[in-house]
Amino acid sequence: MNKSITAEQQRLLASNERTGNWQRWGPYLSERQWGTVREDYSESGDSWQYFPHDHARSRAYRWGEDGLMGITDRQGRLCFALGLWNGRDPILKERLFGLTGPEGNHGEDVKECYYYLDSTPTHSYMRGLYKYPQARYPYEDLAAVNQGRSRNELEYELSDTGVFDEDRYFDVDVRYAKQAPDDILIRVLITNRGPDAAVLHVVPQLWFRNTWTWHCTHEGCTARPHLSLNDDGRIVSRHETLGAFQFAADTGPQGEDPTWLFTDNETNADRHPDLPCESEYYKDAFHQYVIEGDTKAVNPKRHGTKAAPYYLLRMKPGEQVQLQFRLAGNQDIPSGDWFGETFDASFEERASEADSYYDNVIAKSLSPEERNISRQAYAGLLWTKQFYHFVVDTWLNGDPNGPPAPASRLNIRNKDWRHLFNRDVLSMPDKWEYPWFAAWDSAFHMIPMARLDPHFAKEQLILFLREWYMHPNGQIPAYEWTFSDVNPPVHAWACWSVYEATGEPGNRDRLFLARTFQKLLLNFTWWVNRKDPRGRNVFSGGFLGLDNIGVFDRSKPLPDGGYMEQADGTGWMAFYCGTMLRMALELADNNPAYGDMASKFLEHYVAIAEAMNSMDGDGLWDDQDGFYYDHLYIKDHGTPMRIRSIVGLIPLLTPVILDEAVINRLPGFNKRMKWFLDSKPDLRDRMTYAERKDPNSQQPCHRLLAIPSEDRLRRLLSVMLDESEFLSPYGIRSLSAAHREDPFVFELHGVRNEVAYVPGESDSWMFGGNSNWRGPVWMPLNFLIIESLRTYYQFCGDTVQMECPTGSGQLMTLLEIAEELERRLTTLFKADDEGHRPIHGGETRYAEDPAWNDLVLFYEYFHGDNGRGLGASHQTGWTSLVATLLDHQARSSSQRTQKK
Repeated sequence: MNKSITAEQQRLLASNERTGNWQRWGPYLSERQWGTVREDYSESGDSWQYFPHDHARSRAYRWGEDGLMGITDRQGRLCFALGLWNGRDPILKERLFGLTGPEGNHGEDVKECYYYLDSTPTHSYMRGLYKYPQARYPYEDLAAVNQGRSRNELEYELSDTGVFDEDRYFDVDVRYAKQAPDDILIRVLITNRGPDAAVLHVVPQLWFRNTWTWHCTHEGCTARPHLSLNDDGRIVSRHETLGAFQFAADTGPQGEDPTWLFTDNETNADRHPDLPCESEYYKDAFHQYVIEGDTKAVNPKRHGTKAAPYYLLRMKPGEQVQLQFRLAGNQDIPSGDWFGETFDASFEERASEADSYYDNVIAKSLSPEERNISRQAYAGLLWTKQFYHFVVDTWLNGDPNGPPAPASRLNIRNKDWRHLFNRDVLSMPDKWEYPWFAAWDSAFHMIPMARLDPHFAKEQLILFLREWYMHPNGQIPAYEWTFSDVNPPVHAWACWSVYEATGEPGNRDRLFLARTFQKLLLNFTWWVNRKDPRGRNVFSGGFLGLDNIGVFDRSKPLPDGGYMEQADGTGWMAFYCGTMLRMALELADNNPAYGDMASKFLEHYVAIAEAMNSMDGDGLWDDQDGFYYDHLYIKDHGTPMRIRSIVGLIPLLTPVILDEAVINRLPGFNKRMKWFLDSKPDLRDRMTYAERKDPNSQQPCHRLLAIPSEDRLRRLLSVMLDESEFLSPYGIRSLSAAHREDPFVFELHGVRNEVAYVPGESDSWMFGGNSNWRGPVWMPLNFLIIESLRTYYQFCGDTVQMECPTGSGQLMTLLEIAEELERRLTTLFKADDEGHRPIHGGETRYAEDPAWNDLVLFYEYFHGDNGRGLGASHQTGWTSLVATLLDHQARSSSQRTQKK
């Protein structure tokens, strides 16, 4: 191997080339399997009620597993995770807890304090932190208080309950290091942060995912796996496809051996008599043994499909205890070498190698705090990879020995997706609140992922286009609640962005680009055929991921059989066209056959631009307001929906630069393009079409296409950069703050519908109330706006300048505006002079307590006025884009320094 690259890069190369299986094991274990669509066999489709948190400890899952700070193999066969009990809780703490929509006031929300601190791409080193209260965990209090609060009040969080007061909690620091691909070292450091002695029961668990009860046929194995204790005091694991492993537990802090417990990963037939069970020992046996003192609950013969070494720790104030475990393949490790100096040295080496790896990945010019933010963002992105298993046809029909599938489920969801066969490690938005893939989320995840593991990024993007994911009609599945919902078409952009990250021009992965381009053609055609209701190149894509941004739920039938022509849907399609045009031109450079496709996407782009800007007058543009609006059509009468939302800013995302040198190498495309443009003499009045001349030859060297004309671009930017409208201290809001005092009102048949600026959590139950695009700042669209401003600047240079903020008298180039937006967004995560980070909403312990103040959370979205984190607290999918923004800042700073 190349010795000039870091050890982690060597492992990554070996994994990608399949010469070393370094990514076989990872944090692929979900944090919530209960309450998911996959486990829902109800008649009503209410997945939260059918499989609630209270059932999770005692019911075997059908499609996956979950655990606390755990790991599993890439097919989710053998799992390891922690179990904890503070002597006061009603249940063993084996998984995270949160509230469902009916239980809380702002949707599905995790009520735990945990943090991803480190991970390398091969997961050769990982570190996570869980904060476990010493008081009784307030399950009932959290539910009762949140149920009693209105949607206009703040959520009642775990920290509000007082369980962390006086530091009465345990820090549970979990670390993993790989000695070899199938040799995983595990270290758990537990600290009593409280002022008094405290007792903690620790039950680390090793178990097999239940694949036997359901009599399913697509797992690749038929034999029941097995765990047993050998004469050396280690667990021997046998699985038909995984092979043999051994698991060892080191002695406790006083040199005492743990108590070994065994049971089966089977449903408790006493609690759930209507569900299948094939054993007299149940999944919740350790709960019964530790908490209820039921020694008969565990298997005295010390074998089964679930096992645990049990420790009882009595800890002094401030004391730290270390527990160690090792999971190794069938290899010859002498008994005395399982722990000790070699174990310690390997941990130190992997931690040091992780530091060396990130020294190469994260710009050295960033401050220590910025490097910490980036490191935790990347850690969360990597920890949030999950084994995801869901075979829709089997789920619809039901297993021979599984929960019966009611006939009603065919009318609830996903009956048209019988081809969907998911059995992969996927990048998830959040392994608790969103433990399932979301197509447009995943596209954004792959931008920072390409910095860490370009091979995984490419394979993930290809996977969503494969025939067992993509619908035969060309639609990309949205997410498991309803695969047929429509997400913004950003997949092509992600493919192009990852392609650009694969190397310098001329040395990139053209095979990847060609593979994705061919399948994206099917998806593009699906959009054109399904989402252009009048065949006018003006699109109505549905809710497009923007949930409650409008008056109506845009994914459902509109009043009086009406339909919507959407500024965002149409803008997204131009964005899609522009990306496909760039891809086609790139591929045509090697294969002229793609030149015809380039012509097709150029002409389609222009057709969309003309329709959006000029059909029926000004199209979707409102010249009075200087903004793009959706138009609602009822009985062919169109009404502009004058909501100043991010919907009207989507057309900003559409600039495309054409390089004349590339065009000149494609005579067929060049000829067709010139004929096409010559036939449209008024094109510049309908969109941006500009040429930049070579100063020597005075011939075009670059051409710019964009939906808004230059005048409309300036007017849109003046609205976007107005602090009384879209520009917040922390980025671009999703709804103009002008609607704070002046809500948009639409009346139909005596029913009043209103959209007002809501900077924080949603005050509407639309889409379950767990999402809000009526004011907060969202990272992904801010990121696309920044990218687009950089593209405009690449063409325009310093010739276009705008006031930023509007009315300030301070002129900035488009590049400087992009950098200002980056600064505002990254400020969300940075501590001020008093240690407060906006994301933490003023919670003092994050600013004042050394055990908390370096911890960063990556929320789903952010309060439009004060930057407080909202929604899912571990959305290190698209919110890990902050690491990319910090990298942009470092490079811009370096370039300015070089110019000086």
